[in-house]
Amino acid sequence: MSGARDVTILGLGYVGFPITLMLAKAGLDVAGVDIDRAKMDAFAKGECPINEPQLQDIFDDVLEKGSLSFLDTPGPSDAFLIAVPTPIHPVKKAADLHALQSACESIVPHLRPGNLVIVNSTIPLMCCRTVVKPILEKSGLELGKDIDLCYCPERLYPGNIAHEIVHNDHIVGGYTAKAAERAAALYGNFVKGALLQTDDLTAEFCKLIENTYRDVNIALANELDLIAGRFDTDIGHAIDLANRHPRVNLLKPGIGVGGHCLPIDPWFIAEMAPEESILISAARRRNDSMPGNIAARIRRAVKDNRNARIGCAGVTYKPDVNDERESPAWEIIEELQGEGYDVRIYDPVMGHGEYRDFEHFVSDADVIVSLVEHAVIREELDRKPSYLDGKRVLRF
Repeated sequence: MSGARDVTILGLGYVGFPITLMLAKAGLDVAGVDIDRAKMDAFAKGECPINEPQLQDIFDDVLEKGSLSFLDTPGPSDAFLIAVPTPIHPVKKAADLHALQSACESIVPHLRPGNLVIVNSTIPLMCCRTVVKPILEKSGLELGKDIDLCYCPERLYPGNIAHEIVHNDHIVGGYTAKAAERAAALYGNFVKGALLQTDDLTAEFCKLIENTYRDVNIALANELDLIAGRFDTDIGHAIDLANRHPRVNLLKPGIGVGGHCLPIDPWFIAEMAPEESILISAARRRNDSMPGNIAARIRRAVKDNRNARIGCAGVTYKPDVNDERESPAWEIIEELQGEGYDVRIYDPVMGHGEYRDFEHFVSDADVIVSLVEHAVIREELDRKPSYLDGKRVLRF
């Protein structure tokens, strides 16, 4: 298409921005669009929104080469990739698709025969066919004939995005086989993992299955932990022994489930198949209940000293990752603070708290609560330094 960019990416978050960088690094003419004005201003200054040195290096390189530009609104492009947020409604437990719908509407005036549209956002089953397709066809173009649609979810681990986006296998789900082939060819510009072609519905389901599998297994571990508490037995030791069985691999219990995938994606299945997803819904409720259960354990630990200074270490949603999205640690802290408890916070990865190091943090608390064990916290607790003597320590 004359005058059109190779690819336009709508939504420059934890998924959209890395894809943007990789396509630009591969030499394609790429444009990025995001409605977050502060983020766009940061891009203009060359600031990477994701705190990973490798991504900043790639960003610097593509800016220097001139293969990446940023736009307030999309324009003509050979391919459009949509990676906008699809959060969960906190009460209805249904996907909020407003951003996805708006992104699709925004490209309709620019659609031309031969365009490829890729949806990357996590979405409920049948979303490509019942939500995206009708919007795109407002252009007067027929999906599967004039334009192609593909669903390509990501599998990325914060802290290692630059490696995983290249080396992980990618699911490529086309509305038609031709669409899958075209999307695979585009991703092939930077992906070294396998490009697994299938249909759009299967791709939607696979994304949800992957995170639901993990959520259900975490829920089992958390439920066993609650049962162990009733009988005052060591759940960690019990799980270690159970895992010696050749066909058992239980996960460790924790304070709940955070991040932008596991607490949300299983609800997308339950939304579309409520009668069949009894186990999935129960697992979600179990994991959502864990912050309240952990807060209750902490309250019991300080019941004899209501004015105890409670030192909470770790606020991210998982260890050694500077990402607080949907963090159960913050739910616990906010519940305790809401009840008037004196809570001190320390997180060396996020830089939260006014403490120069772990020892300084410990000196300012009566009870130490390890909510998220970053390596630096775990190492200190494991070596049992003398400054912990006399302190009660709760590790979750």
